[in-house]
Amino acid sequence: MIDYFANLPPDDAVQMEQLSRLSYELRESRRKLLEPYGVNDEGDLLARIAAADLPEHPAYEHYLGSLALATAKQDVTAELKALLARMGG
Repeated sequence: MIDYFANLPPDDAVQMEQLSRLSYELRESRRKLLEPYGVNDEGDLLARIAAADLPEHPAYEHYLGSLALATAKQDVTAELKALLARMGG
């Protein structure tokens, strides 16, 4: 079996694991915020709030939280891509 990580510096391996874990946790937290509203993304949630299908509070706070989580996940994904590029992947 090929060991794809044989030449991976330990610090890079640790950073990759940490970023991957953080990305997963951000994704799951966002999913849990949106799930009770039966929507797939923040735009759908905001549309339902604007249409008065949902009460403004706490739905709007959850909308803002979900946006923050999505932005953080994008940042982590960019960091992971940069790390992979530095490693030649």
